[in-house]
Amino acid sequence: MKLEFLKDINEYGDHVVRLYNFDSAEALKFQIAIQETIVGKGQSLDLTTLDFIEHINCKLILHISDTDEGILSMDQKTFFCDITMEGYVNMIRLIEPYCTKETKSFTMLYDLDTEVDFVFSPYGS
Repeated sequence: MKLEFLKDINEYGDHVVRLYNFDSAEALKFQIAIQETIVGKGQSLDLTTLDFIEHINCKLILHISDTDEGILSMDQKTFFCDITMEGYVNMIRLIEPYCTKETKSFTMLYDLDTEVDFVFSPYGS
């Protein structure tokens, strides 16, 4: 599994943080990490602590917030995903199909109108 920031992916200046190049076993590890750390313990999850994720050009910390803000950054190298507990529970549901079978589809891990989207894509597209 790889983590990468892509800048200006369209004519609107939108950006993407994507988790890609993974199989169902790694998707399950990621889902369990969210379930245990964020939902179970109510703690932030720094993806640099997950040894199965290769960080291409950025770091991402998943943080529980009172409101859904999405992914934010001051320097486009360290990113913070600030969403509610409900948002993380929904994220777990969105990841579920990738844990049970291999697929070429992708999904957005939240549905917010922000400059930075969070894409989950086994093949990187």
